[in-house]
Amino acid sequence: MGSRQVSNQDWQGKRVTVAGLGVSGIPAAKVLHGLGAVVTVVNDGDDERSRTQAAELEAQGITVRLGDGATLPESTELIVTTPGWKPDKPLFTAAAEAGVPVWGDVELAWRLRGPGAAPWLAVTGTNGKTTTVRMLASILEAAGLRTAAVGNIGVSLLDAVLGDEEYDVLAVELSSYQLHWSPSLRAHSAAVLNLAPDHLDWHGSMAAYVADKGRIYEGNRVACVYNAADPATEDLVREADVEEGCRAIGFTLNTPGPSQLGVVDGILVDRAFVANRQKQAQELAEVKDIDPPAPHNIANALAAAALARAFGVEPAAVRDGLRAFRPDPHRIEHVANVAQVAYVDDSKATNTHAAEASLAAYDPIVWIAGGLAKGATFDELVTGAVGRLRGVVLIGRDRELIREALTRHAPEVPVVDLDRTDTGAMSEAVREAARLARPGDTVLMAPACASMDMFVNYNKRGEAFADAVRALAAESA
Repeated sequence: MGSRQVSNQDWQGKRVTVAGLGVSGIPAAKVLHGLGAVVTVVNDGDDERSRTQAAELEAQGITVRLGDGATLPESTELIVTTPGWKPDKPLFTAAAEAGVPVWGDVELAWRLRGPGAAPWLAVTGTNGKTTTVRMLASILEAAGLRTAAVGNIGVSLLDAVLGDEEYDVLAVELSSYQLHWSPSLRAHSAAVLNLAPDHLDWHGSMAAYVADKGRIYEGNRVACVYNAADPATEDLVREADVEEGCRAIGFTLNTPGPSQLGVVDGILVDRAFVANRQKQAQELAEVKDIDPPAPHNIANALAAAALARAFGVEPAAVRDGLRAFRPDPHRIEHVANVAQVAYVDDSKATNTHAAEASLAAYDPIVWIAGGLAKGATFDELVTGAVGRLRGVVLIGRDRELIREALTRHAPEVPVVDLDRTDTGAMSEAVREAARLARPGDTVLMAPACASMDMFVNYNKRGEAFADAVRALAAESA
């Protein structure tokens, strides 16, 4: 951790409470302590891992209170919270009553930027954030800019802001949790990719979730990028208080209008950042430059291109960056072809909105689905996909909810219901999917559910699927 032009003066002796250990709490505590603040970390848990983490911090002179995340430490002047702590926690109620401000780690990083710090190009949305930010970073790198994918992925924002690496611009992924606790964040330009019900247990309502997403547009200087197919994202632009001259830039999978980026005859075109957007369009790349060229991934590429163009990146760099980009694992990742059937891993599709986008990319499909529903309903998802379904294999704890939607809306589609939630169920699911599939089909694992009923995370679920497919391929060889 470097010490790039950050004054300790404002922090010397300031009493700061850090809420939560973990990937963002521990770095925040260390940074604040290094700046001279009097830091107390509070944590709900008191397990072996927490005690190990606490011992490390206490050895540096940081106070840690385990098993008590509800009580506001005496004389606290500021709380810095990890993203996962819900707004209705008693600690935050006590803070509000005492007039103590609450920041997230993103807000802390924003406040600690030094003079001449790299501007932020920020991305949020229910789905596609990580892919879009990585695409954006690839485009910026192709333009010769010093950049990094940071925030909810990759390099931590505190490291990016305080480290010795010098950046020209940062590609920043922000979750709704992070945005909730970031009152003063002001991006150069920002995008909201889409909005669908998610994390409502944390936010309390869809309206609160959407409002937190919309915070990303506040104070934008150059461009607010929205999804023309999702009117709620454009509504957020209209409601945002931006700097004078900041423009609303749409992206669409159709022919773009003025101030939009879109697609014409397999070509990504820009009618926003050209001299005469009423009559001119600039070719940026071809759809075939995008891996994979699924509709929602093309939308991600257009959003990334819009942010890059807002920063002044030339068209050739957009093309080169998209060509160089490779998606992260478990995001509509082609695993193998076995007996003329394609097997695709989209374990990252942990909600219905993501699964809907994945299902729209293939036809016909044998769909592997199920897991933890997180309060979701599946009627709309099934209704939209029914014409593409060859068959369905259901796994996981809440599979019955999907089965009921299939019974209502797709009674002719054969369904295999695997009544087991052990990790070995994935191997059986792949075998059952192979039995239902015909040459030319795609077996698509897009669960539309979280993974934690059977797997540690969606990565492990995706690995189990890939292992089962490879075993099937070895038997068929």
